[in-house]
Amino acid sequence: MQETMPQTSVIFSSILGPSCSGQVQPGMGERGSGAGGSGDLVFQEGRLISGSLEALMEHLVPTVDYYPDRTYIFTFLLSSRVFIPPHDLLARVGQICLEQRQQLETGSEKVKVLMEAPSKIVQLLKEWTEAFPYDFQDEKAMAELKAITHRVTQCDEENGTVKKAIAQMTQSLLLSLAARSQLQELREKLRSPAMDKGSVLKAKPPATQKDILGVCCDPLVLAQQLTHIELERVNSIHPEDLMQIVSHMDSRDKHRCRGDLTKTYSLEAYDNWFNCLSMLVATEVCRVVKKKHRTRMLEFFIDVARECFNIGNFNSMMAIISGMNLSPVARLKKTWSKVKTAKFDVLEHHMDPSSNFCNYRTALQGATQRSQMANSSREKIVIPVFNLFVKDIYFLHKIHTNHLPNGHVNFKKFWEISRQIHEFMTWTQVECPFEKDKKIQNYLLTAPIYSEEALFIASFESEGPENHMEKDSWKTLRTTLLNRA
Repeated sequence: MQETMPQTSVIFSSILGPSCSGQVQPGMGERGSGAGGSGDLVFQEGRLISGSLEALMEHLVPTVDYYPDRTYIFTFLLSSRVFIPPHDLLARVGQICLEQRQQLETGSEKVKVLMEAPSKIVQLLKEWTEAFPYDFQDEKAMAELKAITHRVTQCDEENGTVKKAIAQMTQSLLLSLAARSQLQELREKLRSPAMDKGSVLKAKPPATQKDILGVCCDPLVLAQQLTHIELERVNSIHPEDLMQIVSHMDSRDKHRCRGDLTKTYSLEAYDNWFNCLSMLVATEVCRVVKKKHRTRMLEFFIDVARECFNIGNFNSMMAIISGMNLSPVARLKKTWSKVKTAKFDVLEHHMDPSSNFCNYRTALQGATQRSQMANSSREKIVIPVFNLFVKDIYFLHKIHTNHLPNGHVNFKKFWEISRQIHEFMTWTQVECPFEKDKKIQNYLLTAPIYSEEALFIASFESEGPENHMEKDSWKTLRTTLLNRA
């Protein structure tokens, strides 16, 4: 099955409506007075759709009688990193707080500011550190955080409630950072070196070596274990990791350094898992010598993919289908002729790339609705096809500009990117309800995988080449194998 690039312009337009025709509101609109022209924000039907970066930053900062909406906090903190590093944003937040204090700390307002504003600022910082704790791995960001909390503490020397809240926030933040540091260290240890293709070609597994059916012959159980692995891996992806898709593209387009690539490791690791699963499926099929057993192996994986679909694990389902559609497997016509392909045809229908994967998106929508209405953990599982999700974010970013002609940030675009990322993050928080089977998972994660060349060799050994192109490929592969011997 050939995959096409999803197009999201139609989806984006249908959700957000036509181009803006809102009116500019001087100052801070709903939040009270602002700082003249720099505070101008544009609203459409009560929804913020654009504004200068400075105005958006001011809109983030609470005042005595204003606190930003939580969805705005998440969206702006997530999207702002495209324009300004988190530590610089934090520094600007501190400056705005200081300016507001100087403006308002006069006359009868003084007591009110001292009593109410510090607690709101701490609440904002608390939401920031909880939603994006890894912004504070940066020493500059941590220094800015300490500077702001120190100033806030000075405003609350009498009752100490703000100081206590800051201590709790700091402790939680340090625990989150420590947990991530330990996870990164573990990942580095588990990172396996790239396989040498020569050794893969030579190291053909003995006939006595177990295959997947020797470890697990129940399609449902295997689908459940795949779901375990998916949820464990996807749980390590954070909103800011996904936003790197946008910020890295901007860096590349401007011919700058792409920044801290370690932030995308969780994305790359998850994408690699998809590729490894596809190659494992192809390996399990191609390594089988007898046609009867190959037929059984194909039918088994078709059933596993179907169980993944029923669970809501679309990523594993797509990986399995992709593995069976790789050329070394797809060319095994004699084997496929013995397979009952009706189930496979249904699966391919669900993953048909036409009309921007319309069938898959319909199924995903159904799984999402089921998850929202779910009474049990099993019904809450939604694991989308990750590379399609990434492409959706990619096209949202490429089709819609970051800035409008008047220089405003196109916040309507970032509302939609944030909505999709937030929905994805909701799916990643589901606890897997299936019992973990270490034996099966160990096989799935460590079983030998053939290189592409090795797959073709095994495929041609099972069913010889049928046309001139295959004969030439087979001849080249045998020559390569002899040279490496």
